[in-house]
Amino acid sequence: QLQACGGGLVQPGGSLRLSCAASGFTLDHHAIGWLRQAPGKEREGVSCMTSSGIVLYYADAVKGRFTISSDNAKNTVYLQMNSLKPEDTAVYYCAGDPSPDLSSWYPDYGMDYWGKGTQVTVSS
Repeated sequence: QLQACGGGLVQPGGSLRLSCAASGFTLDHHAIGWLRQAPGKEREGVSCMTSSGIVLYYADAVKGRFTISSDNAKNTVYLQMNSLKPEDTAVYYCAGDPSPDLSSWYPDYGMDYWGKGTQVTVSS
């Protein structure tokens, strides 16, 4: 089970850090990613990494602003979001898969484990 938290309302240019805690399994040898879905839009991948610390993917829209990281001792993955823009507004989900690569990320994010989303709203 995955539990995402850390969302909220932030002004443009602000920062948030999302957390995704795993329970019932360890993140070892997994791929863990963040995805988002804005109203009226398709779900899109934001970032993905392996539990060993290899970053596999950043969406072009977030490169240089978002950073994915993990703390295996806490069985938690983070998404640090800086310089937030209104277009980052979405429900953010974390997802995990026992294949530590992008084989389940593509083509349609068929990851095995999903957490409930956390709302991020960027607005003045």
